[in-house]
Amino acid sequence: MEIKVNENNIERALKTLKRELQKDGLFREIKRRSFYEKPSEKKKRKQRDARKKRMKALRFRNVSNV
Repeated sequence: MEIKVNENNIERALKTLKRELQKDGLFREIKRRSFYEKPSEKKKRKQRDARKKRMKALRFRNVSNV
């Protein structure tokens, strides 16, 4: 990842960097790894994420058919 600083505008570059990291899911990953996750909780989380991903894909597929 590369963020360019234009005209010494550090604040804007930091804002852009934070937005990119948020989009990549880095903050969520750090928060998730900061505590031990039991295998059963890990399985439930993966199932929940897969369900959300399926529903999102289904929603976008239905919009394109309209």
